[in-house]
Amino acid sequence: MAPTPDRKLFLGARLRRLRRDMGLTQTRMAQELAISPSYLNHLERNQRPLTAQILLRLAQTYDIDVRSLSSEADIAGAQDLAEVLADPLFRDLSVPRHEIGEILEAAPGLAEAFVRLYRAHGERRFDGRGRPSAPMEAGGSITPSDWVSDHFQAQRNHFPELEELGESLAAELRAEPHGFFDSARRRLLESHGVQVRITPSDLVADLVRRYDHHRRRLILSERLDAAGRAFALAYQLGLFEGDELLSTLVSRAGAPDLPTERLLKVSLANYLAAAEMMPYEPFRAYCEETGYDMERVRARFGVGFEQSCHRLTTLSRPTARGIPFFMLRVDAAGNTSKRFAAGAFPFSRFGGVCPRWRVHAAFRSPGRIFTQIVETPEGQRYFTFARTVRRVAPAPGEDEADLSLGMGCELKYAHRLAYARGLDLDRPIISEIGPSCRICERPACPTRASEPGGRSLAVDVFEKTVSPFPFAGA
Repeated sequence: MAPTPDRKLFLGARLRRLRRDMGLTQTRMAQELAISPSYLNHLERNQRPLTAQILLRLAQTYDIDVRSLSSEADIAGAQDLAEVLADPLFRDLSVPRHEIGEILEAAPGLAEAFVRLYRAHGERRFDGRGRPSAPMEAGGSITPSDWVSDHFQAQRNHFPELEELGESLAAELRAEPHGFFDSARRRLLESHGVQVRITPSDLVADLVRRYDHHRRRLILSERLDAAGRAFALAYQLGLFEGDELLSTLVSRAGAPDLPTERLLKVSLANYLAAAEMMPYEPFRAYCEETGYDMERVRARFGVGFEQSCHRLTTLSRPTARGIPFFMLRVDAAGNTSKRFAAGAFPFSRFGGVCPRWRVHAAFRSPGRIFTQIVETPEGQRYFTFARTVRRVAPAPGEDEADLSLGMGCELKYAHRLAYARGLDLDRPIISEIGPSCRICERPACPTRASEPGGRSLAVDVFEKTVSPFPFAGA
C-alpha cells in the first residue's frame, strides 16, 4: 500500500526486521536499493518516512508484498504477546490490543525477547509432575527445540543455500521416480566408502538410523518404510557433502549452547535431505500442476505424506514462490510436536490447538483427508486439510501411535488446490476457531476450556449456557 499525501509511513522496525531476516547488512541492502547507507539508517530509525518509490524498489528487489510492511502489526506476533499478557501474573494490567500493536510496530525485537523470557520462565516454574520447580537461574533460555523452531520461522522456513546444494545433488544423482534410494546408496559407497545395511528391529532396539563411524556403515531399522529409508540416505549424504555449508549456517545462527547447536544442525540436514529428494523447482512445478494433491506428489517423488507436506512450507524462493502453507502436527492428546510456516502462523504458541479445527477429527478416520475453511477472531480465513500420519512402523507389542497433520493457507489461494474443488469459495461454509482459550474471546463456544484472561466468569445459578465458561462482557 503506497503512502498517501496526508499519511506518512514510518516503518523502520519492520524494514530492519526484513533486512535481518534476509541476512543483509545495511550497506548491502542500501546498494541493492540504490540508496545511501545513511539514508537507509534514517529509514530504520524512523527519521525518514518510507516513500512510494522505496516501497516499489523493495517489492521489485526482494519480491515481497509491500502490504506486509504497511499493514497492522503482525497477527502471529500480536497473538503471542496477547497470550503472554493473559497470564494471571499480568491480569491487573489489562493491556489493550492497540497497545500490543504499538509495541510490535515500534520494537518487534523487544516484544519477541519478552515472549521468549516468558516461555523460559513458564517452563521452569513447574517440574515434570506439575509441582513448582526451583527458581529460574540467571542466563536461563528457551528449550533447544523452541529456539530452533524460532530460528527457522525467522527465515520463513527457507534456506536458499541449502536449496541450491540440494538441487545440485539431485541433478548429479539423477533422482528419477523410485530411483533415489539406489542412486544415493551407490554414491555413499563409491564416494564415501559407506555401506548401507537394513537391520531387524530387535537388533537395534529403539534406533531407526545409526551411522557406525568405525565400520563406515549406515544401519537402518526395518521399521522404516521405503520413503523413510530413502530420507535416511539423503540425510547421511547431506552430512557428508554439505558439512561445510551446514557448519557455516549453524555458526551464523549463534545457537546459545551445544545441545541447541546440534539440534539445529540436525534440522538443517533434514532440510537438505528434503531438498535432495524433492528438488525445489521440479517439486513446486508438479505441485502446481496437480493442484497440490499430496498423494500424487508423494508418489512422484517417492516420499511420505508428511515429508511432502513439510516440504510445502519451504517454497519461498523469491523468483518462484509456492503457496505459503503452514503446518502443525499433534498427537491424540493435543500435544504439538511440529510447527512450520512459510508466512504467519495463525495458531497459539503456548496453548493447545482449538478443538473446533478438524485436525482432531482425523484421528477418527485414519488416512482420510479432512478439509475445512476456518476463520480466526481477527477475521482471517484459511483453507485447511488434515490427515493422520505415522512416523515409523510400531514394534511388536506397541500400540499404533498415529499423529495428525494439519495444513493450511490463506483462503485466497484455495482455488489452486485440488482439495477445494467443488466448494463454493465465494460463499464458503466457515468454521470459527480461535487460539488458546485463555486469549480467545469468542462467546458461546461449547468447547471452551476456560474463560479468557482478563475476563471474569459470569456464573448464574439459575441459568446454564452453551459455553461451560461464560464470561463477563461477552
